[in-house]
Amino acid sequence: MATVGEWVSGVRPRTLPNSIVPVAVGSALAFALEGFVWWKALLAMAVALALQVGVNFANDYSDGVKGTDTAERTGPVRLTATGLAPPRQVLTAALGSFAFAGAVGLVLVATSSWWLLLVGAAAIAAAWYYTGGRTPYGYRGLGEVSVFVFFGLVAVVGTVFVQLGTAPWQAWVAAVPVGLLSCSVLVINNLRDIPTDRETGKITLAVRLGEAGTRRLFAGGLTLAYVVALSLTPVFWWTPLVLLSVPLAVPPVRRVLGGQVGRDLVLGLGETGKLQLAFGALFSLGLLLG
Repeated sequence: MATVGEWVSGVRPRTLPNSIVPVAVGSALAFALEGFVWWKALLAMAVALALQVGVNFANDYSDGVKGTDTAERTGPVRLTATGLAPPRQVLTAALGSFAFAGAVGLVLVATSSWWLLLVGAAAIAAAWYYTGGRTPYGYRGLGEVSVFVFFGLVAVVGTVFVQLGTAPWQAWVAAVPVGLLSCSVLVINNLRDIPTDRETGKITLAVRLGEAGTRRLFAGGLTLAYVVALSLTPVFWWTPLVLLSVPLAVPPVRRVLGGQVGRDLVLGLGETGKLQLAFGALFSLGLLLG
């Protein structure tokens, strides 16, 4: 039986900034536009975190039962592949997380707009079919697209919408760097897994691009995130605060462009998560002050 610590590792805590940052940025923008509603921001955060935990457990389950995860893979604990937890328990954890996200999301739907129900259903479906089902889109190189859409555009714009009742253009622009940083976490993770993914037939975008292309994609995505964030400077004068996070971008970029592999990239994944949190905090502060 898996220990509490192994279950916590199975949650993949280093990926949680994917859900924290977009809600923080969206809430900061709602505050700047004089429409912040604290309890809706908290509910949006709960939904985002539950979806992230759900997709992590769903991936653990689906990859484990398909045999695309193995006990030898580097990175966080694979509960299903290693046999630490029965597949049914991991599946139950995933479905329970999705159910919690759906229940909390219904409150936001009831107090905002009915069409958010469709967005929530699409988010849960995307989380499951990333590696679940007979033809998971994550095995076809579309994982980064989904992450950009749901942990960038949908999460930021949705957080703003439930508080303001509208989705201004500033929300769409602010969502782009957030989505790119979320993608960077997946890119470095998939870069690490290229050898094993290629062997097991898991054709991620990293496998399609190859190591050299994926390393350039990682660096380019981070660079573009800063460029788009800074484009808001004429409206929010304090957004250049994001540049204070540049020193945190240097270590993971150096690892990736320097050709590091395996466990060294696990450290890079953690560094990218720290960068994502710092960028998100500074971006949020810049929006608040602006």
